Amino acid sequence: MKKINSLFCLIVFLFISQFAISQNVYQWRGIDRDGKYYESGLLDQWPEDGPQLLWSTETLGPGYAAPVITSDKLLIIGVENGISTLFAFDLDGKLLWKTPNGKSFVGDGFSARFPGSRSTPTVVGNMVYATSGLGRLGCFDLNTGKELWAVDMINDLNGFMNEFSYAESVVTDENAVYCFPGGKEISVAKLDRLTGKTIWTSKATGDTTHFVSPILVNLPSRKVFVSTSRHSVFGVDCANGELLWKYNIAIRHDGDHANTPVYKAPCLYVITNDDNGKGAIKLELSADGSSVKEVWTNESVKNDMGGYILHDNKLFVTTENKYLNVLDPETGTVLDKVRSSFGGTIFADNKIIVYGTNGDVRLFNYADGKLTQNGLFKITMGSQEHFSHPVVANGVLYIRHGEALMAYKIK
Repeated sequence: MKKINSLFCLIVFLFISQFAISQNVYQWRGIDRDGKYYESGLLDQWPEDGPQLLWSTETLGPGYAAPVITSDKLLIIGVENGISTLFAFDLDGKLLWKTPNGKSFVGDGFSARFPGSRSTPTVVGNMVYATSGLGRLGCFDLNTGKELWAVDMINDLNGFMNEFSYAESVVTDENAVYCFPGGKEISVAKLDRLTGKTIWTSKATGDTTHFVSPILVNLPSRKVFVSTSRHSVFGVDCANGELLWKYNIAIRHDGDHANTPVYKAPCLYVITNDDNGKGAIKLELSADGSSVKEVWTNESVKNDMGGYILHDNKLFVTTENKYLNVLDPETGTVLDKVRSSFGGTIFADNKIIVYGTNGDVRLFNYADGKLTQNGLFKITMGSQEHFSHPVVANGVLYIRHGEALMAYKIK
């Protein structure tokens, strides 16, 4: 009887473990955090006045946080009455619930020009992880919005908030959520995903945060947390928090490092926008993840927050001189470029969509190694800067502009 009970318990344990591992994850810049959305049948050309607007709302309050879309919900962080608020809508734009997550960031002096929400929620199974601009990381029930646990990265983890506040969209694995408080002694922390309890903290570089949403690189021998602080790109061992390596980059002022690194074995691609800095960077990660070496840099290609796409053995990135550049990942040289707004850049169905900081939204088809613009329209709803990244899900393009969120049919 004991053997039967033990066998039964083992089967249940394995089932639960497999269920936990196989839960769907919805997060910043797509399933792999690389700006690529796995869609098909999207329109090759948009109507002259832009794609059909399916629905919109102007209830989100100030901010730049992009949405995340699950199979039946849209989650987005906004502001209501000075409180950072997690909103949940159905896919027809109906508000399902909203939940407070502490005071919202308002800024001081120059930073007061950029108030509101910054980060994108991360959804794992029925749990939503959302970070306020003031560093409150909360975990919420996906179906009800009920708060399950919360950690204040400043008060609980001795973090340091820079001038423009926290903008990290946290990354998770099967058992943990990783965050970057940015303190001198606790720079990175690993928390239990179900309870919020601290698993380990790491001094890492001892450097402050710099708006980057991290990635996890899974290697045969270890898993590496990769992010960018104010002064360096760095890697931390996910098992114990050990700093494995750091690569120094220049710094102009707060706000220059907001691009999530892109990994394709065995290399990392990083693009910054620093005066006298290295611009676009390719680093080779060692097989065991313990070190990196510089492969190339291109100081003429700079981008602080629009993201970039690695596809078809090419690197696509916009620059402030209003070009969409095509780089050779082997050498870093610019192979081609087309006129484009500078801004948030994503990829879906052999198409690149750019939401420019000037409010223009452009569609580029990519075929036979060439880019052709086949769509352009202007975002007129909302206010403040056009800093949010676009998102595509189920044939719908989502654009956030301040208090406004719009859903466009592109299929």
